[in-house]
Amino acid sequence: MAADEKFRDSIGTIDTDGKRAWVFPKKPSGKFYNYRKIVSYTLLLFLLVSPFIKIKSNQFILFNVIDRRFNIFGFPFWPQDFHLVVISMIIGVVFIALFTVAFGRIFCGWMCPQTIFLEMVFRRIEYWIEGDRGAQMRLDKQKWDAVKIRKRVTKWIIFFVISFIIANVFLAYLIGSDTLIKYITDGPLLHTSTMISLLIFTAVFYFVFAWFREQVCIIACPYGRMQGVLLDNKSIVVAYDHKRGEGENGRKKFRKNEDRTALGHGDCIDCAQCVNVCPTGIDIRNGTQLECVNCTACIDECNTIMEKVNLPKGLIRYASEDNIEKKTKFKFTPRLKGYSAVLIILIGLLIGMLFLRNDLEANILRLPGQLYEHKEGNIISNVYTFKLVNKTTEDVTDVSFKLLSHKGTIKLVTHKNFNVPAQELAEGTLFIEINNAALNGDKDKLKIGVYSNNKLVETTTARFLAPRSYK
Repeated sequence: MAADEKFRDSIGTIDTDGKRAWVFPKKPSGKFYNYRKIVSYTLLLFLLVSPFIKIKSNQFILFNVIDRRFNIFGFPFWPQDFHLVVISMIIGVVFIALFTVAFGRIFCGWMCPQTIFLEMVFRRIEYWIEGDRGAQMRLDKQKWDAVKIRKRVTKWIIFFVISFIIANVFLAYLIGSDTLIKYITDGPLLHTSTMISLLIFTAVFYFVFAWFREQVCIIACPYGRMQGVLLDNKSIVVAYDHKRGEGENGRKKFRKNEDRTALGHGDCIDCAQCVNVCPTGIDIRNGTQLECVNCTACIDECNTIMEKVNLPKGLIRYASEDNIEKKTKFKFTPRLKGYSAVLIILIGLLIGMLFLRNDLEANILRLPGQLYEHKEGNIISNVYTFKLVNKTTEDVTDVSFKLLSHKGTIKLVTHKNFNVPAQELAEGTLFIEINNAALNGDKDKLKIGVYSNNKLVETTTARFLAPRSYK
């Protein structure tokens, strides 16, 4: 490992004066990069089309916070199902923690939307317009002549258009694709507030991908900090084999027909291509660092160099510190077993709750501030408000209420039976009347059945207030 540890005192995107050190990564290529492109463009396609896919008239994925409507994989969820969302989020955190312990920051390099958009969209456009690393560095130092202005303005316009498209897709997740399409066809002048929000989102995305870039992963994202807590010597990360690369007398530039083994030098020829190709500007030879997102660009580049100088590949590879130091293989450690057990329990809990989830949510509450009413024949009456939430894609018709725990009657204020439209709610007022002789005290717990077409679809409970009974 490097003897000089000063690189750990600062991040790779800040120079010695504390200013932004712009990263000009070399265009990556190789086996892992091709795999990443397949994964990235598959996820990118999923991200772009998900808001426009419908399953039984439900948007595939929707997070409409304003109207409190949520769809996940076509299944509608309501605020009453928030506990399911919380458990799902916990499962996501445990899942990421498990993979971080096992494989480091692999999520960041392969699946994170920030990395996918930056590396597979914006930087590829940049390579197309401005050229590779060397050409970009020369253009950056070049005076603002016609060539530089043309290239930069073209790039900025394309970046803005893509940011605008991303903002529209993002908005489709929040307000629904049908609403978004309606707003577009109506014209921006009729929906100025939405247009302003859209431009704000566009500006944020443009700022992130055109200027802030890799600093999101290094400075803003908390996952990099969490990685430092979760990783250990058994975690498989993108690692430099320092034992093989340094040898006894350290790395050395390549010379043809030179016996490096006899001279005590390692296989690293100090070409610095692993540094040039790194999207966060670090030197992987310094060991595991906060800035590394496990993108594998350095693996591909190093393998290409090793092949050219007739040395074995894998100087930089997926490996654990123990694998490099002790040649040990990956083991399913007690720590991984613990995370896996927690994950399996949480997934089982979520599946069980999904099966027990009611299609019709019923809440019946006594009207606040109202006492009971004593009627003729020793009848006690309480007034209630009810709220029924239909979580399905079909109407619940001919809805009525019946007492299941006591003998009595339920009277709706406005009508006898009613319907609850698909994915909507119905509210109203009702009276419950029970003979005082059938009550056990001043606060009885009632069990109420909700019926649709004379079929029991849900049960709920309510408290019944009455004068104290002296039996």
